[in-house]
Amino acid sequence: MSNILRIKDLILINLSLYLMKYKTLVMSDFHIGLEEELNQEWIFVPRYQLKATLKRLDSIFGTINKLKLPLDRIVINGDLKHEFGRISNQEWKDTLQLIDYLNSKSREVVLIKGNHDTILDPIAKKKKLKILNELILGDTLITHGHKITSSAKSKKVKRIIIGHEHPAITLTDGIRKETFKTFLIGEWRGKKIVVLPSFCLSRIGSNIEGEVLSPFLKESNLEEFDVVLVGRGLHYFGRLGDIDRLRK
Repeated sequence: MSNILRIKDLILINLSLYLMKYKTLVMSDFHIGLEEELNQEWIFVPRYQLKATLKRLDSIFGTINKLKLPLDRIVINGDLKHEFGRISNQEWKDTLQLIDYLNSKSREVVLIKGNHDTILDPIAKKKKLKILNELILGDTLITHGHKITSSAKSKKVKRIIIGHEHPAITLTDGIRKETFKTFLIGEWRGKKIVVLPSFCLSRIGSNIEGEVLSPFLKESNLEEFDVVLVGRGLHYFGRLGDIDRLRK
């Protein structure tokens, strides 16, 4: 199964999205620091997230190099860190290491503000990065997805890329169940919209057949969305509505 999937001018690479026209790689929802928060809640999990994240990124950049894709910009589309009200010790250490890694791979790293990024300024200032509420590249808007911005309604914007939702889908053979991260591709108010899977490797995500979080998706017909499953590779799984009907 291939690690990439091309959809017109987009290339899905593992948990990331490459915009060919803009030489830009987009990823979302790393939630660095989640393990420390869980430990404080007496949920003891090994702190493997950064190591696993860097390993997954190595695979992504290996694919980019193999395909000889030029890379001018890396965009973290919200929720780089997990804690709302502070910067934990793990967040300081691991986010700085992650940013250093990404800076070595591209000319520019852009931080989009997510709903968890209430206190991100000290990290951004230390690495001399700007925090944006959104980024517009031609007709494409990159925004976290926790709120609908005025730019999303602009006639100039034809495509929107969001995170926030952490979409996942559960499959079963009648005996065993397994949940996978997914991309979702559909329409919102006549515009194309792509929902990125989360890059948080401590959790799979939220089942898209339940209640959705993003206001973009609350206004969309999810049954018409295409599902791309992220497993050992990428697999186009058809429309969500068709998947639901096959289960009945």
